[in-house]
Amino acid sequence: MARNMISRYLWLVDTISHYGRITLKDLNKAWLRSEISEGKPLARRTFFHYRDGVEEMFDINIQCDKSTFEYYIDDKGGENSARLRSWLMDSVSMSGMLSGAHSISGRIILENVPSARQHLPVIIDALKQNHRIGFSYKSYTRSRPTDGIVLEPYFIKIFKQLWYVIGRNVKDKQIKTYSLDRMSHLNMLPDVFTMPENVNPSEFFKDCFGIITNRNSAKRIVLRVEPTQAKYFRALPLHHSQQEAVHDNYSIFSYKMRITYDLKEEIMSHGASIEVLEPQELKLLIRTELEQALKNYQ
Repeated sequence: MARNMISRYLWLVDTISHYGRITLKDLNKAWLRSEISEGKPLARRTFFHYRDGVEEMFDINIQCDKSTFEYYIDDKGGENSARLRSWLMDSVSMSGMLSGAHSISGRIILENVPSARQHLPVIIDALKQNHRIGFSYKSYTRSRPTDGIVLEPYFIKIFKQLWYVIGRNVKDKQIKTYSLDRMSHLNMLPDVFTMPENVNPSEFFKDCFGIITNRNSAKRIVLRVEPTQAKYFRALPLHHSQQEAVHDNYSIFSYKMRITYDLKEEIMSHGASIEVLEPQELKLLIRTELEQALKNYQ
């Protein structure tokens, strides 16, 4: 599909989302004010064509309130679905911009991210059909790969630009997490499984930072953060429970989270700009790690 058509789809969704509700007349005014219109009005027939294209490409349904003749985004599917659509739109928009930037490719620096294109389509098909998957896995903690893993995939998650699949290991009968970049010989098996009613993807990582979870209860975690680092925390919160109390020379950030390996690593990555105030067990965990690291330089 041509990039300018995708741009029009994205403009339509962004504009309606911005206004919340908008009539076709006001939408046309906003259209004419934008460069994307090229000075031509948005015909009703063209709008309906774009609306159908948006639903087909992004699964975003633009509805009309017949009592007011206003159009709005139907947030079907809840918060997770809305997040996925937003992520998809951002990805398509970025892809469109970069595909037209060959002339300045030497001036665009990208991160080297392990690709999930090989395995992600297979896992998504398995999720749709509730089929088990089989694969070999090269764990960083083992010298040789583990062959013949059979997993009932429950859901997938992306964290720090890596894709993970979370599901029930049939042999171990435990819910485990696997990184797609360490998989090989992946295939969808004919075996069908039933998704457990007590497993809710939204709740599974609710109290955790990152991809690693445990059975510990969530605790109140309090961090003292220096002013510059606090700005980054405001822009990109560590967790949805984040709350901030601003002081003259620092900020106090509080959370309700489980103490996990990923959380410990994230806190330590910020060095002296963060101090753990609560709970005591997290303070001792960080202190022990720092003391062990210091021994390497003595």
